[in-house]
Amino acid sequence: MSKAQCHQGRGVLHRAFSLLIFNGSGELLLQQRAASKRLWPLYWSNSCCSHPRRSETMENAIHRRLHEELGVDCPLHLLFKFQYQAQFDAAGAEHELCSVFIGRCTEPLTINRSEILAWRWISPAVLQAELSGSGAEEFTPWFIAEWERIWREHRGALLALQ
Repeated sequence: MSKAQCHQGRGVLHRAFSLLIFNGSGELLLQQRAASKRLWPLYWSNSCCSHPRRSETMENAIHRRLHEELGVDCPLHLLFKFQYQAQFDAAGAEHELCSVFIGRCTEPLTINRSEILAWRWISPAVLQAELSGSGAEEFTPWFIAEWERIWREHRGALLALQ
């Protein structure tokens, strides 16, 4: 199925990935999704996310998309997989089996402005405070679920990136 078909209605379960990229200071790169995005436009989210293409390995897909959106490449480590469904409106939703990867990158970014409106680096502690407060509604539902699990179960992996 096409990506558009997978996101219609309540969504059809499909593979996806979510990348969390940290800089040399241990800060996470957040992106604000472009206004042109069909689902969750202008919401803040993880560094990069997408779907593998038909017959594309997950390894090839994550590096392809990292280069397409951020203009960089770096080693990535799989943290976990999770399944979720999130309804955006009556016409569209996410229903994904999502592989969550983390990595550290010190290269300068080349932001793809057709995908990303804005970006910022944030410390894990400040991000945790934002997501625990009234600002949480500005973030995508998959990122909130991922970060909650990372903060709870994988904090040591974050510290290793600093």
